[in-house]
Amino acid sequence: MSVVRDLRVLLRLTNFRRLLAVRLLSQCADGVYQVALATYVVFSPEKQTSPAAIASAMAVLLLPYSLVGPFAGVLLDRWQRRQVFLYGNLLRAVLAGGTAVLVLASVPDWLFYASALSVTAVNRFVLAGLSASLPRVVDDERLVVANSLSPTAGTLAATAGGGLAFGIQLIADKSDAAVVAFGAFLYLCAALASLRMSRELLGPDPALVPQRLRSALASTARGLGEGLRHLGERRPAARALVAVGLMRFCYGALLVTVLMLCRYEWSSTESEGLGLLGIAVGTSGAGFFAAALLSPWAVGRLGPFGWMTVCAATAAVLEPVLGLTFAPLPFFAAAFVLGLTTQGSKIATDTVVQTSVDDAFRGRVFALYDVLFNVAFVAAAGVAALMLPPDGRSALLVVLVAVIYAGIALALRGRRTAEG
Repeated sequence: MSVVRDLRVLLRLTNFRRLLAVRLLSQCADGVYQVALATYVVFSPEKQTSPAAIASAMAVLLLPYSLVGPFAGVLLDRWQRRQVFLYGNLLRAVLAGGTAVLVLASVPDWLFYASALSVTAVNRFVLAGLSASLPRVVDDERLVVANSLSPTAGTLAATAGGGLAFGIQLIADKSDAAVVAFGAFLYLCAALASLRMSRELLGPDPALVPQRLRSALASTARGLGEGLRHLGERRPAARALVAVGLMRFCYGALLVTVLMLCRYEWSSTESEGLGLLGIAVGTSGAGFFAAALLSPWAVGRLGPFGWMTVCAATAAVLEPVLGLTFAPLPFFAAAFVLGLTTQGSKIATDTVVQTSVDDAFRGRVFALYDVLFNVAFVAAAGVAALMLPPDGRSALLVVLVAVIYAGIALALRGRRTAEG
């Protein structure tokens, strides 16, 4: 198969492998850390979790960086991206270690959130930098395959990290502090892995951007406007971002639904609910892996927008059929389908953005991309908080998500027809 052949070629590229190693370690640590947050906020026996509480936690952890994200992009287009991976992961290792101490000390929730917020802040730089760096280690011909392998492998690493976190909790008698400490260790490993690449390899090119930090900070607002204008001139990239943002909204709303179903409807104990959540996350991760295998072929045959149309239409049909049962097995099947369609659309969007946006603006645009994901996810949690009952059973929310998927598919199909 051509996909297998291209994957073999990519994995023979030394710098691609090294960048991939940084991604895998960083996102595995993210998975460990996120499971620690979920168990502390949602599944702690002493907490009575509600959709509103989950929405509040997401807002606290994500919304502030919807403001920081674009500014991170301006800096990413001025700082050496290798150094961002090195110092960013070192800082996260220290901050995550501090979070572990706070868990052991049983501090008030606001202090725990403040610590978690600091770790999440650095994540904005690292994830946007990883996407912006990919075209520096892969040629244009294999960029679609690289976008299938690299982000999806990172998502799978995050899923594996979540599995490791569950295992550590069992061994350490559900110790959230032990889980967070293990995440800190993985962040340290990611920092060390970045040292295998040269400082200049990942860009940006020195001739294209100012190097003084004072100059970079002074031009942040202007740079944000320039990035938005550049994106406005690249209509395919802007269109893809809107579509994938809406699909992220749908995924986020259903994630909150699954959290509440696992916590109250499908289980009688916190540990049982956590195990069911682990299965849901694992099946969604399997969908991400399937998307990595299928997307290069699908994009080659249908084009990126054609593949996104198929993904949205598939979700529109299968999500209500499976979701309206509110039973574990059909919901796990839906998790696989939505993992495949969401990640497949993201792979297509990454390719459109990387091929449509100039290198000097990629950091800013991918930071905006990251912000869009955060805003969509928090908005989804807010809508779910308004619509979900305590047990998580809301037929209206499931139908609303299906309607949004159908609208995305129709809009993308109409655009392709108009351009054809």
